[in-house]
Amino acid sequence: MITEYNLKGDIMRFEITKKVGILGFLANILLFFMKMFVGIFFKSQSMIADAFNSIGDVFASLMTFIGNKIASGDSDEDHNFGHGKAEYIFSMFISMSILVIGIKLLYDSIFSLVKGNEVIFSISLLIVSVLTILIKLGLYLYTKKMYKKEENILIKSSMLDHRNDMFLTTGVLISIIMSKFNIFFVDSIVGILISIWFLMSGVKLFKESYNVLMDISLDVNTKNNIIKLILKNKEIVKVSDVHSVSVGYKFIIVLTISVDGNLSTFESHEIASKIEDDILTNFSDIKSVFIHIHPV
Repeated sequence: MITEYNLKGDIMRFEITKKVGILGFLANILLFFMKMFVGIFFKSQSMIADAFNSIGDVFASLMTFIGNKIASGDSDEDHNFGHGKAEYIFSMFISMSILVIGIKLLYDSIFSLVKGNEVIFSISLLIVSVLTILIKLGLYLYTKKMYKKEENILIKSSMLDHRNDMFLTTGVLISIIMSKFNIFFVDSIVGILISIWFLMSGVKLFKESYNVLMDISLDVNTKNNIIKLILKNKEIVKVSDVHSVSVGYKFIIVLTISVDGNLSTFESHEIASKIEDDILTNFSDIKSVFIHIHPV
């Protein structure tokens, strides 16, 4: 049973995620061309590298849009509980892209530190870097607000991506400023620190996606709150065999309730229906509830 409230919430969730994906795609395409033009013109390897990072962001935005599109599909004969796990499949793709960028950036930064790399100072590089940071800051704040509202892992992926880019370009900005004073090693040190952060973020996102795809259960706190809600019904003698499985960002619950054996079948099922409604109304992350009635 799906309440009207939950259905409207799902529609709103998918629409917001779609806007996040489209906005990120357009912004990153613009940033790619800006960075690449200035980087090539002034022969700045750090800016060119940042431009290629923006291409990675375009990929992440596409994954957000496509994953959200698939996840918003209705239940069908082949997918009885919908396509919600598509969010986590595509967020895993994004986590992998973050890890690849992090490894590549770490390698380049260490290589640059060992071999030495001179960054060419230019006002144009400064302007593009500051503009990139401001755009990414705006995108980060917007996606953070939307993630707090919807708790969609695809939005979280975009949020982390925008945050990482903001710090990456800040590192580029610092290295450009330092190059004005012929201090070039800062570029490599900042790159190493940022790449480590990238790798930590990628691993965390990968783990979160992996857990859902491997059918992680409800957390203990939520499970206990559901049991407490059920036991508020005086007709319930006991709640047992509470099991759950994730279907995207929501869960299916299977549980057993023990009721007075003298109750009629109709009365027992009325109690079960009420419990189902209570759970779906009070827990937005529950998609379906299956209740087995045990007479005692």
